[in-house]
Amino acid sequence: METNNKYIVVSYKLYVKDEDTDQEELQEQATAEQPFQFISDLGFALPSFENEVKGLAKGEEFDFTIQSKDAYGEYSDEMMFDVPKDVFMINGRFDKERIYEGNIIPLQGENGERFNGIVIEVKDEAVTIDLNHPLAGQDLHFHGYILENRDATEDEIKGMKNMLEGGCECGCGCHGDCDGDCDCDGDHHHHHHHHGEGCGCHHDDHNCGCGHH
Repeated sequence: METNNKYIVVSYKLYVKDEDTDQEELQEQATAEQPFQFISDLGFALPSFENEVKGLAKGEEFDFTIQSKDAYGEYSDEMMFDVPKDVFMINGRFDKERIYEGNIIPLQGENGERFNGIVIEVKDEAVTIDLNHPLAGQDLHFHGYILENRDATEDEIKGMKNMLEGGCECGCGCHGDCDGDCDCDGDHHHHHHHHGEGCGCHHDDHNCGCGHH
């Protein structure tokens, strides 16, 4: 049975501008051996990215730039929160193994949606968490190739929907979603959709009370 959803596989290189030099630098890539694959119209990829590649045929090359407003938006100070350290206690001790500056940690919203935050600072009484996407404020320049673009099967669509609804707890930079096998390597986080608003975050099922709006 034909569906409107497409099974798309791409290899690409993603470039962003270095703030100091204003020169484009390679941010990440998906190789032909380890490509990015998704099913269209399920909210798995950024709509702007999906719109650029959806109409391309297998074997075609692409080269386009997505403006920050159509990618992950501008950086916002309102996405920075101080979370009480007791939220990150395990068996009475602060979780130093995961909660340290620069680490990406999995969080869960009040409605079960999952996303990641970056630890900015560990203070005496609180942990500063940044919920901005790492690529917030950046224009995304993609160059790559379409490795596959065909109609998705009903089983593939069902499997992808189940995966998205179940989420993934891999704290790897995939920002709430992962690839089809939940085998995160941090390479594909840029074109996954934003986490939902009104998070009321949890860490390991504890309410961090960040009051994200």
